[in-house]
Amino acid sequence: MKSLWKILMVAPLVFSLPVHTSASLLYSDQLSTRLSTGHNCLGCVVVVSVVEQLAQVHNSTVQASMERLCSYLPEKLFLKTTCYVVIHMFGPDIIKLLNLKMNADVVCHTLEFCKQDTGQPLCHLYPPPKEAWKFTLEKARQAVKRLPALKHSESGSNVCSLPFLSKICQKIRVSIENSMPFKDVDSDKYSIFPTLRGYHWRGRDCNDSDKMAYPGRRPDNWDIHRDSNCNGIWGVDPKDGIPYEKKFCEGSKPKGIILLGDSAGAHFHISPKWITASQMSLKSFESLPTALTDEFNWPQLSGVTGFLEDPTSRIKENSVYLRLRKRNHCNHRDYQNISRNGASSQNLEKFIKSLSRNQLLDQPAIVIYAMVGNDVCSSRNIDPLSEMTTPEKLYSKVMQTLKHLDSQLPNGSHVILYGLPDGTFLWDNLYSRYHPLGQLNKDITYAHFYSFLSCLQVSPCQGWMSSNKTLRALTSERAEQLSDTLKEIAASKTFTNFDLFYLDFDFQEILQEWQKRGGQPWQLIEPVDGFHPNKVASLLLADQFWKKVELQWPQVLGKENPFNTHIEQLFGDQGGH
Repeated sequence: MKSLWKILMVAPLVFSLPVHTSASLLYSDQLSTRLSTGHNCLGCVVVVSVVEQLAQVHNSTVQASMERLCSYLPEKLFLKTTCYVVIHMFGPDIIKLLNLKMNADVVCHTLEFCKQDTGQPLCHLYPPPKEAWKFTLEKARQAVKRLPALKHSESGSNVCSLPFLSKICQKIRVSIENSMPFKDVDSDKYSIFPTLRGYHWRGRDCNDSDKMAYPGRRPDNWDIHRDSNCNGIWGVDPKDGIPYEKKFCEGSKPKGIILLGDSAGAHFHISPKWITASQMSLKSFESLPTALTDEFNWPQLSGVTGFLEDPTSRIKENSVYLRLRKRNHCNHRDYQNISRNGASSQNLEKFIKSLSRNQLLDQPAIVIYAMVGNDVCSSRNIDPLSEMTTPEKLYSKVMQTLKHLDSQLPNGSHVILYGLPDGTFLWDNLYSRYHPLGQLNKDITYAHFYSFLSCLQVSPCQGWMSSNKTLRALTSERAEQLSDTLKEIAASKTFTNFDLFYLDFDFQEILQEWQKRGGQPWQLIEPVDGFHPNKVASLLLADQFWKKVELQWPQVLGKENPFNTHIEQLFGDQGGH
């Protein structure tokens, strides 16, 4: 899960700009440098593969396929412009190499986006050439008249270093950097804009000029004159002079939903259409600018805080937030998705301050703590077990988090600790299937893809995305130990302002439910990264969560508001989201 949106960054950005992600704030400079090198290689191999496959699908030249790819990209964030810059700089070399039947691995090593350091294995996605690798690489370098072993800044791989392109690159860089995550990690502001940690992530602001009006607060003077909590309910009933907020909401015990999570909770998703040549069209990339400015996450469709209903969804289940809102319309807009790519128990303190809750002014909240992967997942292929969080470290950090929540949450809140899954289902259900890049020519399975990520040290989870059965088992064993630690905390600790519960992350139960409906296990996993639970899985997990909480701790969800119909009749959709 660690900054996986960086791994398959859209083609032009991989080539021409430094890649920025949340990882730069979560990891050491040394690790960030290594990750950037791996991501550059992966990005290049993906792009060249797509170019080659576009030429194959449309029976066109490589030049035409590159231009076709650029034509598909939107103008926003300079994506189309950047793509044409890339064509100008790298197109001739790519054309020569692909016409010589060199595969994407050879092309990217020749252009020095991929490098084999001394003593390190050769990282490749495709089968190695029949001829010796060194001979093939030297042949490719001669074809494009490129000298080996030049430093990156001298090799021409960074087009922005060229004087005549520096100004346009600067504009692109500023545009992208202004759209990057963690620009203001401590911000707890509500917004009228959807992305950049706006209302896709927390309830939409209903009065941008009034800092004291925001979702989740207790109504100010029962909202006689204004909607101070953005739930769309305000004014006075002319029949009896009672404020609507008091009449409809006072006894309903409103509460919001807050998620402290990682990329799974934020609903990380890269569309297969972005890398599948046979599916690409002008419409394929329409959502790309939004995805970039939401860190390749889709919280508005997530299982916990999602508020948009997807008409193309294969299932009818809704998010926890939409169910909570349906149960009590006074909960309208009261959601916060405080999730980050790469988040774990060990770095949650870096962004938990962005949680917005005032003990004196706001309503209670249901907080879900769901760090489901990064405490056992490492991108490094050198002793990944040593990178995992120990039960002792988890205990210390979770207690620190809970004490912070106790100082922030209004009395009457609830906190639910989610356990970690058994990720062995990933390899078991995907390893022999074709990755989207391999579906056209039946040449790249997830086993190949996982191995490539591991070699580059950019795998989101070395432990589970591995052919090593023993390592997969040890990773699951540590995940179980950490879940037991969370369970122990929930059973033994009490806090002043919230009660504490624990729930297992039972993905096996989700698999069984999906199979009952005629589905296959692999259909629950994001196809591009081969790691994250997809939208269907996320909503099935939300359904599982709701049913278990409703059965075991019904007080957490509250009772149905008997005035919901009246609220709908008077206020309609309460201003939407």
